[in-house]
Parts: sequence; structure tokens; C-alpha cells
Amino acid sequence: MLDFDTCEAARLKRDPAYDGRFFVAVRTTGIYCRPVCPVKQPLTRNVIYYPSAAAAEKAGYRPCLRCRPETAPFSAAWNGTQTTVTRALRLIEDGALDTSGVDDLAARLGVGARHLGRLFARHVGASPSDVARTARIQRAKRLLSDGDLPIAEIAVRAGFRSVRRFNAAFTKLYGRPPSALRRTVA
Repeated sequence: MLDFDTCEAARLKRDPAYDGRFFVAVRTTGIYCRPVCPVKQPLTRNVIYYPSAAAAEKAGYRPCLRCRPETAPFSAAWNGTQTTVTRALRLIEDGALDTSGVDDLAARLGVGARHLGRLFARHVGASPSDVARTARIQRAKRLLSDGDLPIAEIAVRAGFRSVRRFNAAFTKLYGRPPSALRRTVA
């Protein structure tokens, strides 16, 4: 934690370089803020500094409704909806849509399926299903080029529910079946 004088100087200047590095709690109001909060500056004798929003809340202070300290830099809320999309992409890469649908993925993330679709359209430019399909095909292509597993085994390991769907997805993307791609790679 920074010393009192450094925090005080940063608070009085509303220095954005310190935003998220400490939090300002005001004894007389019971509220804590970010150092860049645009409200009228409290008296120095009424101020306490905390290293995190959680520490200020634990001490009994509530967040300011104006500067929203829970959205300070370096917190998940600061990244906004990108945080949800990043978590979804990680889950998709781990195979979340290989065994269940977008509704289940959205429920795991705490959002609705339609909202998740809108977030993906905004941040990724493709739907969660499209991202999952691409991830499956990339896994399959690696398995095709790295080994000599049967096509049916590759389809299952890559996350496809059937060999027919695997062949259709591969043919649609590459214009040839997986077996033809294996011959050109080998």
C-alpha cells in the first residue's frame, strides 16, 4: 500500500495514474471512492485510504454511485462485457459447446443466450456456435496432420457429434473431405 502522503497528493490532484491503486474512504459519509472521483474533495481529517475496494467494503464503507469504484482499472468490471466474452471463448476452447448448447454456456456465464449472441457479434464478429465449429475444425486439422488416427476417432476427439457432421464441416471449409486433406499433408 502507498503511504498516506502519496495517496493524499494523488487524491487532491485526481491523478489518473493512481486510479485503481488505492481507494478513498470518507468517515463522515461512509462512502469510498476512486482517487479520480469528481465529487467535492472531503477534508483530509475525514479520509482513510485502502489498497482495494474489498478492504474498504470490509471496513464498512459502501461504493460511491458516481465514480463506481468497483469498476476501477484492473477489475473485471472495468473490462465490461469483454470479460464475459473472454470467459466464453476459454470455455468454448475447452469444449463447452461440444457436449451442450449455447443456452447452457450462457447459463454458466450468468447471461441469456440472446445476450451472449449479441456480445459475440460485437466483440468477435461471429456467433458462439461459429467459434466452436472453427475450434473443432482446427483441432481436427491438427489431429489429421500430427498422427494416423482413423477419421472417425479424429471426429470424436475434435468434438464433433458424428462423422457425418465432421465431414460436412470439413468439406464446407476446405472444399474437400478430411481424407483428401490427410493425403496432401502426408
